[in-house]
Amino acid sequence: MSFVSVERRGGATVVTYANPPFGTMTGAGAQEMLEKMRPLAGDGGVRSIVITGGVPGIFIRHYDVDELSTASDAAKDTAPPPPPPAGARPTSGFLALVDLIAETPKPVVAAINGLCMGGGFELSLACDLRIISPGVEAIGLPETRVSIFPGGGGTQRLPRVVGEAKALEIILRGLTFDAEEALRIGMVHEIHAEPVDRALQMSAEWDQRGAEGIAFAKRLTRAALDRPIEEGLADERRSFAAVMRTASARDGLRAGRAPASIQAL
Repeated sequence: MSFVSVERRGGATVVTYANPPFGTMTGAGAQEMLEKMRPLAGDGGVRSIVITGGVPGIFIRHYDVDELSTASDAAKDTAPPPPPPAGARPTSGFLALVDLIAETPKPVVAAINGLCMGGGFELSLACDLRIISPGVEAIGLPETRVSIFPGGGGTQRLPRVVGEAKALEIILRGLTFDAEEALRIGMVHEIHAEPVDRALQMSAEWDQRGAEGIAFAKRLTRAALDRPIEEGLADERRSFAAVMRTASARDGLRAGRAPASIQAL
């Protein structure tokens, strides 16, 4: 069974996850998505990636509870694993997938077209932008309701999106929200009746802009809260000098000198 389909739409690639009938994320589904997205990250013809759900009314419902329960049963009589070496990164499965999404040097948009909870919401948090359809009734992190906690990046990424205080309330209480409330508290960026169409509108903007500048901007902005400002500013200045040497910057700046372009800035 295939969980993931990939469709090129101009400079955008739409990645659709479907695991009918319930739309849960599974180990096999996460690995397939990882393997299909890795080539996209390095493909210069792919200017942006849109991730959406393929089951009506569902983006990704949550991570498969049966798989998690089986893993918990298997772990109860075993010693805890040793801590990984410093700097070690996951190379397979869901954790490697969300890291890849966050670090891909091009915009990744979650087109949330249905239920989006637990691991599904954690995957969307790894994306750069989140667009939600107005009918979505549940988006959030309910893990503490079943006596675990978000283990796919939720405890680290959600505070960076909504702030520590709100993230603590959401995670500790296992809260989910409808689309309107999710927008109000900053969990998503926009509500749109057709989130994939809206994501593709954004993608058309990026098609016209230098890929190097977008890649630098994403990396620098994502790193901003993880290091002292002096380090970030030094990196920004080095990166700005580098992007100014690219052909896309030269072309864009020349085009920007036109009177109409200057007025649009």
